[in-house]
Amino acid sequence: MPENTLRFAVAQSTVRQDPTDADGLRASGAEVRRLMQQAADAGARLVHFTEGAICFPSKHIMSELGPDEIGPSDWSKADWTVLQDELDRITKLSRELGIWTVIPSIHQLPTRPHNSVYVVSDQGTVVARYDERMLSTTKLTWMYTPGTEPVTVDVDGYRFGLALGLDVLFPELFTEYDRLDADAVLVSYSTTGSSGNEVAPTQARGFAAANTYWISLAVPANPVAGVESSVIDPTGKVVAEGPADSTPGIAVTDLHRVEVSRIGREFRRRTRERVNA
Repeated sequence: MPENTLRFAVAQSTVRQDPTDADGLRASGAEVRRLMQQAADAGARLVHFTEGAICFPSKHIMSELGPDEIGPSDWSKADWTVLQDELDRITKLSRELGIWTVIPSIHQLPTRPHNSVYVVSDQGTVVARYDERMLSTTKLTWMYTPGTEPVTVDVDGYRFGLALGLDVLFPELFTEYDRLDADAVLVSYSTTGSSGNEVAPTQARGFAAANTYWISLAVPANPVAGVESSVIDPTGKVVAEGPADSTPGIAVTDLHRVEVSRIGREFRRRTRERVNA
């Protein structure tokens, strides 16, 4: 493998919506670990999963008034013990495989939890956590506490930014990662069974080209959505995609330094400095 190249895997996996269902949570965790093994076998140094990879809680299931009426979420119903155990198993496997894992889950708080993504190092340690900032009306009103800060993590000389959920629709978050010298942004986005899912990959391609960095878009294995997980290069071109039939699987590609990234970033920095002088 050429110097300054990082082999990378993006996964599309089954997303389940009931955090009270211990068996479902176990099944999700087992699938995540199977895909981690596939990524490691392919030589990947990092594997990136979708929002809800362990669970994407349904507003109907969690509503204290539900399931027919949406109201404040009753998070005491969630099986936090199993959720934590599955995360612990994932961190342990990261160490055994020597692979970095970017895995979304719910982060418990005394109040409403964060919708989060954890970065697990190849030593089996959670080294960073990003909390979704641009929450939907439902998430903000009834379900989660929003995050407040961008997060980056460095792996083998590459700097990765993190984005989650509806963050993918907000250009200012991606401009922020450009200013933080990210080489790539990892976007975890849970699609739905309704129309409009194609907006996320379109936005992601535009942000990759506008900021001249790589973007990984991890989505569920959801045939109804019509969207696959993908890796987008700094020109906005899709260079790897998950299984076209939207079944669980991974896509693997090599991230490398692209001259257009350096030139583009330097140009934007000089222009901003002149305009703001």
